Amino acid sequence: MNNYETVFILTPVLSDAQVEEAVNKYVDLLKEKNCEIVAKENWGLKKLAYPIQLKKNGFYTLIEFKGEGTVVADLELAFKRDERVIRYLTTKLDKHAVEYAVTRRTKVKAAKA
Repeated sequence: MNNYETVFILTPVLSDAQVEEAVNKYVDLLKEKNCEIVAKENWGLKKLAYPIQLKKNGFYTLIEFKGEGTVVADLELAFKRDERVIRYLTTKLDKHAVEYAVTRRTKVKAAKA
């Protein structure tokens, strides 16, 4: 099992309920493919660095998961087919990136507390 993280941007015209439904769709897809969800973070509505499809904002979401390499192709195919997703990026994490992700999550939790 490899460690992965995926960040995707949803179109800003969605309501909060629609954003949550879209995120849950991808979490459920990963669970169906026997992946372990390590973390899920909703970064909220953020300004894009440059316009994408004439949109200047988007809802950012990060999902960290463990799974086989073949699941990435299935996940990205689902992203391509969904008109709500305007950008996505999935990366494989090495041991250093996994350690960094753990420390980043603990800092985020400490900042919220």
